[in-house]
Amino acid sequence: MAFVQFSQVSLAFGDRDILKNVSVNLQTGTKAALTGANGAGKSTLIKIMAGLIKPDSGSRSTQKDSRIAYLPQSGLTHQGKTLIDEADQAFEFGYKIQAEIERIGEMLQKNPDNSESLLIQHANLMNTLEESGWHRRRATAESVLTGLGFSRNDFSKMTEEFSGGWQMRIALAKALMQNPDILLLDEPTNYLDIEARTWLEQFLQNYKGGFLLVSHDRYFLDVTINEVYELFGGNLKRYPGNFSHYEKVRAVELETLIAQYEQQQQEIQHLEDYIRRFGAKATKASQAQDRQKRLDKIVRIEIPESLKKIHFSFPKAPHAGKLVLRLNGITKSYDGQNNVLDKLDLILENGERLVVAGHNGAGKSTLLRIIAGEDRNFSGEIIPGAGVQIGYFSQDNAETIKGKESIIDFIEKDAPLELIPKIRDMLGAFLFRGDDVFKSLDVLSGGEKSRIALLKLLLRPVNLLILDEPTNHLDMHSKDVLQDALKDFGGTVIFVSHDRQFIENLATRVLELKPGTFRNFPGNYQYYMERLEAEANDTVGNFSMAQSATGDGKRIVSVSAENSATEKKSSAAQLSYEEQKLLRSERRKKEKEVEQLETEIAKIEEEKKKLEAEMARPEVYSNGEKCRAIQLKINEFSARLDSLNEQWEKAAEALG
Repeated sequence: MAFVQFSQVSLAFGDRDILKNVSVNLQTGTKAALTGANGAGKSTLIKIMAGLIKPDSGSRSTQKDSRIAYLPQSGLTHQGKTLIDEADQAFEFGYKIQAEIERIGEMLQKNPDNSESLLIQHANLMNTLEESGWHRRRATAESVLTGLGFSRNDFSKMTEEFSGGWQMRIALAKALMQNPDILLLDEPTNYLDIEARTWLEQFLQNYKGGFLLVSHDRYFLDVTINEVYELFGGNLKRYPGNFSHYEKVRAVELETLIAQYEQQQQEIQHLEDYIRRFGAKATKASQAQDRQKRLDKIVRIEIPESLKKIHFSFPKAPHAGKLVLRLNGITKSYDGQNNVLDKLDLILENGERLVVAGHNGAGKSTLLRIIAGEDRNFSGEIIPGAGVQIGYFSQDNAETIKGKESIIDFIEKDAPLELIPKIRDMLGAFLFRGDDVFKSLDVLSGGEKSRIALLKLLLRPVNLLILDEPTNHLDMHSKDVLQDALKDFGGTVIFVSHDRQFIENLATRVLELKPGTFRNFPGNYQYYMERLEAEANDTVGNFSMAQSATGDGKRIVSVSAENSATEKKSSAAQLSYEEQKLLRSERRKKEKEVEQLETEIAKIEEEKKKLEAEMARPEVYSNGEKCRAIQLKINEFSARLDSLNEQWEKAAEALG
């Protein structure tokens, strides 16, 4: 069994301890995540594991011939080869083994009498090469590359033609194709869309080697790993189970610490307030100095950023009518021949949270730019509702963030008055903590500017938010803060995201884009995924509405009914606004019915428990008359529960 083991590893940068006597063992079958606050040293630890950085002390040992592959967060580029030839570089180890096999073969020909040990070496190398999958390298390369989103037309392209995000996909593909004993992946999902992430999830689930990965995608971690290592304050601790389980255990574990932290923060605030108010007054100088000494002596409690409770609300959304937006026949082409969007129709009501889904190149960002008014080179009609005020975010917003102004001054100058006291917390939620808030805008990275642009937008009073990949460059905690704020937002949201859990927790409706077609799913993302799975398996269950454009430009509306394997087609020109509203109204009625039944069931179960507790009292069960009366009521409740549960099952099944 291959392994890489670290014992009592320590590393310090200046006077800061990054790692303190860390020990960990990665081996074949390990499926682990490494977590910790930003700046905790996760990337540093992975580099030590990969053998790229030497620790100050401690030991690193690996089993002989164990192969380790490492993928950094960013910074890798490729040039001078076609994509498929670059992919072949991942199999360099196989070429080396093949060369050694040929060398031994030549030795056997020259000296056949002294062949026993050479034959053993030859057989072992042949076996190693076969088990590595080297002979199937072309098929492996094609499978991995297409799984990560490359088309077969891309195989012959020169690697320098690909953008930075696709360069990192090439690097990820090469790491996976090596089929190493241990995979070390630092933020492998950063540049992947949902389809590529899903493929990577399945790859890692079936991976026979071991892996350790860092990711801010909670869903991705939950479906791929079975243990978590947390790096906090230089110490490393292991938690068995998936990431959600780790979060629950860790939250309970740190409950007391969090309470102590909050109490200490209050004390610090009181001391700082007193010093600020009276430090300059002669009559209070000694008291202020005394409080400063007390403040200096406090040993600050630190807790992981992910466990600090930060919440903020958007400014109140301006009033808008029920109908927020109507799109009629939106068509967009970049080359004049192929339509990215083809006669797309959409009606959006107030309060909806619409996620736009589809593969890369399907037109998601294009549609958002058109709705936001950033792209006016299209045909069709956009009709905004009464009082609609749009706020738009894309990664391009970062380009407008420049100047010598500090981050906090830049944010505060346009923030509503009621949010000024919360600006530091909000900046902290977007990963600007401590002295970071005083950085000049000009020194910020692209990711930092993107976070500033997003926060700036969220402080504006709008009622229609259009967000293109808002979770890029955010950690889990920041995503949670943003997600909660968007859930409480009083307006309407249209968004694109590659973070599945973020989508599942936020979306109330899905618009699926494919080249030349679109489909509208009035339900959450889980319903959408279940529907796609049912279609793939020819087991379509719950009805859904779909629209697509035919070759002559007419609209096809299809509705699938329960247990129908094929969709019934209607020749109506388009599904009307009233029909869409009726579909949503019917679903809301079913949801309300399920909710009412659940409430009534819980109420009767509680009453039944009370009667059963009453029956257990000696003065009751020893009195035949009282006992019979209570038992009669219990029987009535049981019969009522059976009936309600039957109704609930039917209602829940109809809802899907």
